[in-house]
Amino acid sequence: MSDICDANKLNHRFRGYFPVVIDVETAGFNAQTDALLEIAVTLLKMTEQGELVLDKTLHYHIEPFEGANLEPEALAFNGIDPNNPLRGAVSEKEAFLEIFKEVKKAQKASDCHRSIIVAHNAAFDHGFVTKAIDRNGLKRTPFHPFATFDTAALSGLALGHTVLAKACGIAGIDFDNKEAHSALYDTERTAELFCHIVNKWKALGGWPLAVAEESQSDGDAC
Repeated sequence: MSDICDANKLNHRFRGYFPVVIDVETAGFNAQTDALLEIAVTLLKMTEQGELVLDKTLHYHIEPFEGANLEPEALAFNGIDPNNPLRGAVSEKEAFLEIFKEVKKAQKASDCHRSIIVAHNAAFDHGFVTKAIDRNGLKRTPFHPFATFDTAALSGLALGHTVLAKACGIAGIDFDNKEAHSALYDTERTAELFCHIVNKWKALGGWPLAVAEESQSDGDAC
């Protein structure tokens, strides 16, 4: 089967990468020193019609690592009390081992060769994720070590706005500012935004690429 016939499959859409949407809540801006307190991960899938949609979401409250810095301003901003036993927090290692398992399973099911982090202002989330993985000595991470898809940049291009709430509003995605700064809520809104941009590009004729369509018209059979 040709690449043209497979254009609606996820493993052909992003050069074999499996997109994984992530949002983290932290106790500061420094991935080296500040605690990772919450993480949510939304897995995506492709429909038979080539539409990118949300599949499932994983969500974990995280115990601060030993010696972690907790900036009062950051905690006041996100409303997280790291010492609240009702959080049901788990260790970084426990959370990431479970995330690795689920991501690798979905990646394999989509016949993709590696996963890539999708996030809003992705350098921030990627930095905290990478540091937590390194800190716990976890091997065989499914995530690309430096490449990401940044929905802030994509939104600036496609929608003319880089702020998550504003970009979602322009895209027609409901966004409740009272729910914002929860990893679970922000991840799913980011995932919806990413899917909207990818699907809109397809609807406008940007995917499959014109060169593939020309090849098909020259007689390639499905």
